[in-house]
Amino acid sequence: MKRQAAEASGRVAETIAANFLRLKGWTILDRRVRTPAGEVDIVMRKPGLVAFVEVKSRKDQAALDLSLDRQRLVRVAAAAEMLIPRYAQPGDDIRIDAVLIAPGKPPKHLEHVWQG
Repeated sequence: MKRQAAEASGRVAETIAANFLRLKGWTILDRRVRTPAGEVDIVMRKPGLVAFVEVKSRKDQAALDLSLDRQRLVRVAAAAEMLIPRYAQPGDDIRIDAVLIAPGKPPKHLEHVWQG
Protein backbone atom coordinates (compact mmCIF):
# COMPACT_ATOMS: atom_id res chain seq x y z
CA MET A 1 0.00 0.00 0.00
CA LYS A 2 2.87 2.41 0.73
CA ARG A 3 4.18 1.91 -2.80
CA GLN A 4 0.80 2.88 -4.30
CA ALA A 5 0.61 5.98 -2.11
CA ALA A 6 4.14 6.99 -3.11
CA GLU A 7 3.28 6.45 -6.79
CA ALA A 8 0.15 8.60 -6.51
CA SER A 9 2.06 11.31 -4.64
CA GLY A 10 4.76 11.28 -7.32
CA ARG A 11 2.20 11.71 -10.09
CA VAL A 12 0.67 14.69 -8.29
CA ALA A 13 4.12 16.26 -7.83
CA GLU A 14 4.92 15.75 -11.52
CA THR A 15 1.65 17.41 -12.52
CA ILE A 16 2.39 20.38 -10.25
CA ALA A 17 5.91 20.62 -11.71
CA ALA A 18 4.67 20.40 -15.32
CA ASN A 19 2.09 23.13 -14.74
CA PHE A 20 4.70 25.31 -13.02
CA LEU A 21 7.14 24.86 -15.91
CA ARG A 22 4.45 25.70 -18.48
CA LEU A 23 3.87 28.97 -16.62
CA LYS A 24 7.61 29.65 -16.99
CA GLY A 25 7.27 29.31 -20.77
CA TRP A 26 8.35 25.71 -21.29
CA THR A 27 6.64 23.30 -23.66
CA ILE A 28 6.22 19.88 -22.07
CA LEU A 29 7.16 17.23 -24.63
CA ASP A 30 6.64 14.14 -22.51
CA ARG A 31 6.26 12.81 -18.99
CA ARG A 32 7.40 9.65 -17.23
CA VAL A 33 9.59 8.40 -20.05
CA ARG A 34 11.16 5.04 -19.25
CA THR A 35 14.35 3.68 -20.76
CA PRO A 36 16.52 0.67 -19.89
CA ALA A 37 18.84 3.13 -18.09
CA GLY A 38 16.14 4.78 -15.97
CA GLU A 39 13.22 7.18 -16.07
CA VAL A 40 12.90 10.87 -16.86
CA ASP A 41 9.97 12.58 -15.13
CA ILE A 42 9.52 15.45 -17.59
CA VAL A 43 11.03 16.30 -20.98
CA MET A 44 10.61 19.97 -21.88
CA ARG A 45 11.64 22.42 -24.55
CA LYS A 46 12.29 26.08 -25.18
CA PRO A 47 13.69 27.27 -28.50
CA GLY A 48 17.17 25.79 -28.87
CA LEU A 49 17.04 23.90 -25.56
CA VAL A 50 15.77 20.54 -24.35
CA ALA A 51 15.79 19.79 -20.63
CA PHE A 52 15.29 16.45 -18.92
CA VAL A 53 13.76 17.02 -15.49
CA GLU A 54 13.83 15.05 -12.26
CA VAL A 55 10.94 15.91 -9.93
CA LYS A 56 11.36 15.42 -6.19
CA SER A 57 8.65 15.90 -3.59
CA ARG A 58 9.09 15.52 0.16
CA LYS A 59 7.02 16.35 3.21
CA ASP A 60 9.52 18.87 4.57
CA GLN A 61 12.32 21.07 3.31
CA ALA A 62 15.06 19.18 5.18
CA ALA A 63 14.19 15.89 3.44
CA LEU A 64 13.83 17.70 0.12
CA ASP A 65 17.32 19.17 0.42
CA LEU A 66 18.74 15.64 0.61
CA SER A 67 16.60 14.12 -2.14
CA LEU A 68 18.84 14.84 -5.16
CA ASP A 69 21.72 12.41 -4.84
CA ARG A 70 24.45 11.53 -7.29
CA GLN A 71 23.12 8.03 -7.96
CA ARG A 72 19.68 9.35 -8.98
CA LEU A 73 21.18 12.03 -11.22
CA VAL A 74 23.49 9.50 -12.91
CA ARG A 75 20.40 7.43 -13.83
CA VAL A 76 18.53 10.48 -15.13
CA ALA A 77 21.56 11.52 -17.20
CA ALA A 78 21.90 8.00 -18.63
CA ALA A 79 18.21 7.93 -19.54
CA ALA A 80 18.44 11.42 -21.04
CA GLU A 81 21.37 10.34 -23.19
CA MET A 82 19.21 7.58 -24.66
CA LEU A 83 16.35 10.02 -25.27
CA ILE A 84 18.27 12.86 -26.92
CA PRO A 85 17.75 11.51 -30.46
CA ARG A 86 14.00 11.34 -29.85
CA TYR A 87 13.49 14.87 -28.51
CA ALA A 88 16.41 17.09 -29.54
CA GLN A 89 16.94 18.79 -32.85
CA PRO A 90 20.35 19.49 -34.38
CA GLY A 91 22.00 22.38 -32.54
CA ASP A 92 19.84 22.14 -29.41
CA ASP A 93 21.51 22.58 -26.06
CA ILE A 94 20.74 19.78 -23.61
CA ARG A 95 20.62 19.92 -19.83
CA ILE A 96 19.39 18.11 -16.75
CA ASP A 97 17.14 20.12 -14.41
CA ALA A 98 15.19 19.35 -11.26
CA VAL A 99 12.00 20.64 -9.70
CA LEU A 100 11.69 20.37 -5.92
CA ILE A 101 8.27 20.40 -4.29
CA ALA A 102 7.47 20.73 -0.58
CA PRO A 103 4.08 21.47 1.00
CA GLY A 104 3.40 25.16 1.54
CA LYS A 105 6.30 26.25 -0.68
CA PRO A 106 6.31 27.23 -4.34
CA PRO A 107 8.03 24.71 -6.63
CA LYS A 108 11.76 25.34 -7.00
CA HIS A 109 13.27 24.91 -10.48
CA LEU A 110 16.97 24.07 -10.41
CA GLU A 111 18.80 24.36 -13.72
CA HIS A 112 21.90 22.36 -14.72
CA VAL A 113 21.85 19.97 -11.76
CA TRP A 114 24.12 17.51 -13.54
CA GLN A 115 27.36 18.13 -15.34
CA GLY A 116 28.43 14.80 -16.84
